[in-house]
Amino acid sequence: MLNHIIDAHCHIYPDRIAHKAVEAVDNFYPSLPKDPLDGTCKTLIRTGKENGITHYIVHSVATTPHQVSSINRFISEAVLSSEGAFTGLGTMHPDLEDIPAAMEELVSLGLHGVKLHPDIQRFAADDPRIMPVYEICEAKGLPVLVHTGDYRYDFSNPPRIAHILRTFPKLNFVGAHFGGWSVWDEAAKTLSGFDNICVDCSSSMNYLGDSKSKELIGVWGEDRVLFGTDYPLWHQRQDIEALLRMDLTEEAYRKIFRENCVRIYGL
Repeated sequence: MLNHIIDAHCHIYPDRIAHKAVEAVDNFYPSLPKDPLDGTCKTLIRTGKENGITHYIVHSVATTPHQVSSINRFISEAVLSSEGAFTGLGTMHPDLEDIPAAMEELVSLGLHGVKLHPDIQRFAADDPRIMPVYEICEAKGLPVLVHTGDYRYDFSNPPRIAHILRTFPKLNFVGAHFGGWSVWDEAAKTLSGFDNICVDCSSSMNYLGDSKSKELIGVWGEDRVLFGTDYPLWHQRQDIEALLRMDLTEEAYRKIFRENCVRIYGL
């Protein structure tokens, strides 16, 4: 059960800017650990290996359209250098002049889907400008991992995600942070009835506590929850231990720690 874990939510950065990038994200969220990891590929693999993690879904976020191509090339190069440890997701931005061309480049780089962070990228998750990304991903069978939820904003809260799920019923949508960071109950109530959404548990269990986290796993179902750490913000051991304290079945642990991710990302 604790061998060959897949971490389905990892941010990575080039070594030269990793410290600055981690600091920026760390300042975006309240109550994070005071000692985040450094955001480099080397540290991700080293610390993951220490905790039984053998594969990682990696990505980064473009805050301007001009960053999209360079970030996607960086993710692709990181995947190629990882000796099979990484599966990469590309970034997109609503202000791109030619989203179809950017998506073609993403696919040509060997990336397996798209990661969006509406709250950091500052656009509504269902903004008409970004809807072509979902349309293309639905047509190509590419998963979309989206940061979801934040009580402070309305970029990615449950009604917006519901709009996306209704509009693209065959889209393979992964809602980070149990489908709605800090609005977990609303997300479960609004979104768990859709059959085209799965969720990861990243950046959630330390806020929710064991009992509430276990309750949410029950609501979403063990077939729709992925293990993720939101590296580098949290140490992997914390989230592994939190899940193990819930005393789930061995089958549930197999699914959450590995099998669901294999299925969703076609690993």
